[in-house]
Amino acid sequence: MSLSKTIGFISGINECVNLFQWATSALSTLHSRWSGTQQQKLQGELLQLQSSLQRLRDTLPANYDLIDRAEWRIHEHCVANLLPNIKDAVYNADDLLDEFRWYEQKVALESNANQSPFMDFFNNMIQGSFNKVNDIMERLDNISSQLERMGLHETPQRFDKSLRPGTSSFPNERKIFGRDKELKKVMELLSVPINLTRACYKRKRNSSTADASMSTSEKSRISCFSVLPIVGIGGVGKTTLAQHICNHPQVKSHFDLIIWTCVSDDFDATRLIKEAIQSSSGKEATTDNLNCLQLGLSNIVNNKRFLIILDDVWDDALKENGQCWERLCLPLENGLQGSMVLVTTRSSKVADGVSTMDPFTLDGLKDDIFWDFFKLCAFGSQSSNNDPDLEDIGRGILPKLKGSPLAAKTLGRLLRMNLQIPYWNNILLSELWDLKQEETDILPALRLSYMYLPFHLKRCFSFCAVYPKDHKFEKNILAEIWVAEGFVESDGGFPILDIGHRYFEDLVSRSFFQKVRGTYVIHDLMHDMAQLVSKHECFTIKELSDFQKVPRNVCHLMILDSRNFDCSNLLSLCEHTKLRTLLCEKSLISNITLASVMDRWCSELRHIRVFSCVSLKEIPMSIGNLKHLRYLRISKKCPFHCLPPEICWLYKLKFLYAIKCALESLPSDFSKLINLQTYESVGFAYYRMKNLLVVAGNDRNVRLMKNLNQFCGDLDIYPRGFSKDLAIEIDLKNKKDLRRLTLNWLFSSCKNNEIVLQVLQPPTNLKCLEVAGYGGEYLPCWSNNGSISVFPSLTDLAISSCEKLSSLDHFLQADYMPVLERISIRECANVTSLQTERFGEFSCLGDFTVSNCPKLFHNSGSLSVPTLKNLELRNSGILLSNIECSSLTSLSFKCVHMTAIPIQLLSDCQPSMAS
Repeated sequence: MSLSKTIGFISGINECVNLFQWATSALSTLHSRWSGTQQQKLQGELLQLQSSLQRLRDTLPANYDLIDRAEWRIHEHCVANLLPNIKDAVYNADDLLDEFRWYEQKVALESNANQSPFMDFFNNMIQGSFNKVNDIMERLDNISSQLERMGLHETPQRFDKSLRPGTSSFPNERKIFGRDKELKKVMELLSVPINLTRACYKRKRNSSTADASMSTSEKSRISCFSVLPIVGIGGVGKTTLAQHICNHPQVKSHFDLIIWTCVSDDFDATRLIKEAIQSSSGKEATTDNLNCLQLGLSNIVNNKRFLIILDDVWDDALKENGQCWERLCLPLENGLQGSMVLVTTRSSKVADGVSTMDPFTLDGLKDDIFWDFFKLCAFGSQSSNNDPDLEDIGRGILPKLKGSPLAAKTLGRLLRMNLQIPYWNNILLSELWDLKQEETDILPALRLSYMYLPFHLKRCFSFCAVYPKDHKFEKNILAEIWVAEGFVESDGGFPILDIGHRYFEDLVSRSFFQKVRGTYVIHDLMHDMAQLVSKHECFTIKELSDFQKVPRNVCHLMILDSRNFDCSNLLSLCEHTKLRTLLCEKSLISNITLASVMDRWCSELRHIRVFSCVSLKEIPMSIGNLKHLRYLRISKKCPFHCLPPEICWLYKLKFLYAIKCALESLPSDFSKLINLQTYESVGFAYYRMKNLLVVAGNDRNVRLMKNLNQFCGDLDIYPRGFSKDLAIEIDLKNKKDLRRLTLNWLFSSCKNNEIVLQVLQPPTNLKCLEVAGYGGEYLPCWSNNGSISVFPSLTDLAISSCEKLSSLDHFLQADYMPVLERISIRECANVTSLQTERFGEFSCLGDFTVSNCPKLFHNSGSLSVPTLKNLELRNSGILLSNIECSSLTSLSFKCVHMTAIPIQLLSDCQPSMAS
């Protein structure tokens, strides 16, 4: 298990330790409710529960690692049976720990107000919870012991050779179907002459031989050979194409030396060079000394035009920052011009990493050619004399196979076993992942790609099996859901959503997602593979009969829209209490009975972390039961205009989307959603750590802002047309985590500007303030309960386009904003007073800009700021009698009246002086 995942669990336990300390303290303050014996008993239960959770913390990382190892041996029946059990037990442990974290947050938010958090904690968690922990521990110990007895504790994470047998240069297929164009194209890329007469080719070959006999100084040589990757998903025919290229007569004639090496998932330069030497010389290399082996291979390829085929290269070729690949390539530098390395790989990341020319992408077989190949696999013949009814069924099966030769062989083998219409119809109606397959068939072949993923990417990709085939994925939505599910691991200071985006791009580079016309999809065969590896965890309900097929401990469920689904069908899902994801494409708004479904789900499916629905009649009060919920999305218009207060109990909620819902207000306790990253409703969007825009005069948006006090990013408000009451609704001063505030009136001429600005008092922790287009004559002096320093953290102040503003003297005071670093005053045509001689009291001021303020004038003005580094005075009438700024490094002025500017100052600063 990764270190970051382990740290996550330890952090969770540490939170619970804090919770137990609080519980012990609360117990002592409530001693009057229990006798001494009862209190002592409760104290013992608390200690026992804490100890059990500590043990759970120590066990979980090893069990996650055991799951990863078990997936490498899923082809073994006994391991396959135990794998869903250990996953279920680990999920139970994770949910229990997560519930304790929820209580920790509840205590932090509410314990000072009343004693109810402790009573909730006592009633729901302490009584009997240590038995839950012990039950989970016992189950985990039992399953992990069984897996370890099977050797899972020492299983190397490498392909079983029975799953991926080695390949050779000899073609498995005598004839290659439908690849004539591809064969010709690859030969062209290899610079193999095509369609030359035998005589012409003989002359060309003789010329090449003559070149090889020249002296070293005369030979045409290269310092670097060319590398051509053939890239495509498993089973598409990369190896078969490479084999036929390797054995093509013109290829054999063109190259002096052809070497075939099967790489697989063990990219070891020493092994590969030894195999290359043995392949070319027929003699086994007995040494393991890398230098000796490299010299040996260098001698073999010297003065030769070679073709080396590296079949089935995986991501480990790029390990050690590409040094492994370099060790293999170094001995090949002495080949003649035109030498080539042909690489077959499933990974576009590998293709991009090793190629010296554009990779060649191999897609599935096309149309009639694929049909001929499929008939050969299913009937043993391409003849038209096959049973026409079976051929009709076969044509119905064909689209499932997406042109994959290996998929055609897989289904063809199954179909040839029984040439009866009912049997063929059963296969037609079955999902490919439902069919029993041999280890060399298409899904086991594709499963190798999955097995080779890092554990965090396995979780992310297998989750995608919950979506139907041909689903169009949006990177941001899927990354948010992965974050909500807990699949994304924190990585230093990087935003966790950015890490989720990186996971997505990584899966794209490994061909698990394909970009098609601007959107992302999963290849149908890869989707079948995803369903295979997640068959106990993910399920999609498409039709009525699917309700009976839902796995007992399903974690992730999607319900597609269907008129055949009624209330009773949807309520039957309440028995699947392990659900973590519920994606409902059916509207729950059509009638009262159907609308009640959501209430039951929220009451009984209490481990949900991700819920998405197209539309609801209302969000029920029971939503507060979903303590684990991180992601809530309603994608279409709904009739409700407010959220229930109980939604504020969802302390872990990160993403809340009601995109087409015209909400008019947020609950008063909405700021308790301290983990909220994103909120969207009609005309209103909140993104934590990003800008928030409030449209001028929009009452609904202002009221939505009122209780959004957890906002901690940059806020732009356009108060044009605001009334005093509307400004009060914003409750700006209580948005204590606000970082940057812009108040922009857009040159409003409203008479109540001064009153509105007085009410729009910024929070005291503000760092940056900008006032633009304000129509008042003075800026207000906001009070702070008698304290002088109203803005102790303000570093940036910008005032612009305030045409009626006449003076800033009473506002620009050092005791009012003591750590101010930057002041900018622009386009304030009527400002006449600025007490620059007091600017020295700003002990942190480094930048001062005045621009286009023509009336600004002071007879005895001086500027003495020891900390000032940058001074800009443009198109303003300010008259300074003296400038004493010892730290000044930049001075810029234009058309200003200034006196007594020291010549040395001008020399030191090298000011920009305009005409």
